[in-house]
Amino acid sequence: MGRRKQTRGNCVFCGREMAKSGLSKHLQSCEALQAAQTEANKQRGRNQSIYHLQILDAYSGDFWLHLEMRGNATLEDLDAYLRAIWLECCGHLSAFHIGPNRYTQIFNDGWSVGDEKPMNVQVQRLFVPDMAIPYEYDFGTTSELTIKVLNVRDGKPHTKHPIFLMARNRMPDIPCMECGEQATLICLDCLYETDGPSELCDAHWETHQHDCENYGGPMPLVNSPRTGLCGYVGPAEPPY
Repeated sequence: MGRRKQTRGNCVFCGREMAKSGLSKHLQSCEALQAAQTEANKQRGRNQSIYHLQILDAYSGDFWLHLEMRGNATLEDLDAYLRAIWLECCGHLSAFHIGPNRYTQIFNDGWSVGDEKPMNVQVQRLFVPDMAIPYEYDFGTTSELTIKVLNVRDGKPHTKHPIFLMARNRMPDIPCMECGEQATLICLDCLYETDGPSELCDAHWETHQHDCENYGGPMPLVNSPRTGLCGYVGPAEPPY
């Protein structure tokens, strides 16, 4: 059996399109990225640690992000970004696992699940290169990610926002189970009741025998590893 084709994405600095593995290497030497960093470093103010993060779906190589994150930003900022671009559906809890500690939501009354730490901690106090940080969203129908700290630079950020998107995967090629064209919907009856193929194009959804009434109707396929889970319907867009 041949190797599965990697999803592709574009470097936001030079526009070059590559597969996942190639793009990770490219961002280490992209001349346009280096020029943008030089320009950013001309801004006033103190330098700070800026972290290059790669975010991966823990179970599939199809979905990935490359982010730059300011060192004075918090885990809370990263959690909000991941929710906006990939995960948020019903306001579920989430958690980062760093060393022996679990960073999650702690409410104003001080209550939390277990002996966790709050997310309002700056990442420069936690992150070092080569870390691999497990992350969970929704402790029932769980989406699991891995956050890799690839590198850190000393300088100025590209934007006033805490996180800058450098690259992400393009929508994977997901064939309709009837005709092989790009699918747009998931039949939840097929997904949950038969555990078989569930992806359909618009045309074949019209003639499909399941109406998904038990699950609230079909769900759209979007560029997110949470597709088909809980009530997630996207939009799978960066928040800024």
